[in-house]
Amino acid sequence: MSDLNTRMPPGNDVVQRTDLKPAFSDNLFEQMLQPANLQRAWKQVRANRGAAGVDGMTVDGFPAWVKSGEWDKVKAALCAGTYRPQPVRRVEIEKPGGGKRPLGIPTVIDRIIQQAMAQVLTPIFDPAFSAHSYGFRPGRNGQQAVKRVQQIIKQKRRIAVDVDLSKFFDRVNHDLLMSLLSRRVHDKRLKQLIGRYLRAGVIDSQLYQETHEGVPQGGPLSPLLANIMLDPLDKELEKRGHQFARYADDFIILVKSQRAGERVLKSISGYLESRLQLVINSEKSQVVKASESKFLGFTFRSGRIQWHPKTLENFKQRIRELTNRNWGVSMDYQLFKTSQYIRGWINYFGIANCYQLCCELDHWIRRRVRMAYWRQWRKPRTKVRNLMKLGVHVQAAVACGLTSKGPWRSAKTPGINQALSDAYLKQAGLVSLRDGWIKLHYPE
Repeated sequence: MSDLNTRMPPGNDVVQRTDLKPAFSDNLFEQMLQPANLQRAWKQVRANRGAAGVDGMTVDGFPAWVKSGEWDKVKAALCAGTYRPQPVRRVEIEKPGGGKRPLGIPTVIDRIIQQAMAQVLTPIFDPAFSAHSYGFRPGRNGQQAVKRVQQIIKQKRRIAVDVDLSKFFDRVNHDLLMSLLSRRVHDKRLKQLIGRYLRAGVIDSQLYQETHEGVPQGGPLSPLLANIMLDPLDKELEKRGHQFARYADDFIILVKSQRAGERVLKSISGYLESRLQLVINSEKSQVVKASESKFLGFTFRSGRIQWHPKTLENFKQRIRELTNRNWGVSMDYQLFKTSQYIRGWINYFGIANCYQLCCELDHWIRRRVRMAYWRQWRKPRTKVRNLMKLGVHVQAAVACGLTSKGPWRSAKTPGINQALSDAYLKQAGLVSLRDGWIKLHYPE
């Protein structure tokens, strides 16, 4: 890109926040447009990658767009107060528990502007957020929230109040959100721009829809706005002396008795509906034992963090898809995608007390992979030849290759286990849940 100081600096140097003004400063808009802040925003958007928005521009295509001088026009429109964000592109992704979650993908240009705003606003709002809020905050994550719940349960609060907010991101009241935002932000131009992003609309199946409420998931600014919206809830829970943990719109309150839990559920539901104008899903909101609760994919038994049964089933279903014997891709690619998923999954869910279960799942996964190999070899002649290449005696190889057993049963036979041994699969790139768990709990 040309002249990075006057346009969009995408340099590789890390820029520290040394130029932010006090929280109630009236020139936050200028801070947002400072070259150093824009450079950091571009670096973050580039690192996150993501799909193109409604204009079709990709992250890779953005530098050329800047060099053409188009960014100068956008910046001029921002300064003049005439810039209009483009609608977000609506897509739907599969939810782990079934159903679909709508996401709004802003254009790359709008993602950078939103990220630049978030970088200015986060130091203003984040220090005042509750210590019990863990979602989308610097230095905080879902694992910390789960461990916090475990600590609360050990205080003999074994009844969980699970309040489910129905389509929270789609139902945020714009007027209330802007009112909460105005408590700390006095810059009218910045508030005007945020309001325009809230009302930018969505393109769904090539049809434009206006947005009179909600904060579309997918934009860099949305997580911060969600925390601003729910911060009054955190403060109310603290005021009432409740023990809880919240990650975005997923929160759980721990109490000592069923009666207290039912009272809290009714009271907090009323507060959310009347004060924050949010909708409660009465069918999913419940008061249960901590061992029957679900929080961020985990449950809690005898004071220990465990995988929720749905989490385990979702994991196994995804492994079935990745080791599908009829996928039609090479085994190298199949092992790469399977290992990529396993590695990311255990890095998050590995905090649970699940060593033995990891060992059992590893055994099941390896059998699934052997089945996929067996299916890909297809013809008996190919099976026999490959088994012999991998060290299986000719008689055992022929017996395996000519068997009438199906791929799943065959994957358990001694000949195939000898050829496709644990060591062979590890060398081929298959990672182990057990090894990932040990690495998390017993780092060198």
